[in-house]
Amino acid sequence: MAFASVGLTDADVAKALEECKAAGTFKHKTFFHTCGLSSKSAEEVKKAFFIVDQDKSGFIEEEELKLFLQTFQAGARALSDAETKEFLKAGDSDGDGMLGCDEFAAMVKQ
Repeated sequence: MAFASVGLTDADVAKALEECKAAGTFKHKTFFHTCGLSSKSAEEVKKAFFIVDQDKSGFIEEEELKLFLQTFQAGARALSDAETKEFLKAGDSDGDGMLGCDEFAAMVKQ
């Protein structure tokens, strides 16, 4: 599991994924809390950002957010368009249509 390097346990990640298994049920605050990411250090959250940033652009774009759950577990569902847009809107403080590392960290710690 890629997120083991961030200090997340398989059990906590599985529980977080189970809570948002049905379409339309993903809530980022709940997910970050349940998987344990919200309680991690700034350095660990930064590591998580770079795991989610699949194309290594330094930003998490909308397509990467759509596949967010799959970065935690292969075979997890993709977020719906509405969930993806809500997720992006929640963190995109500068309105550029993507999440930088600082925006992601702020959203995780909300």
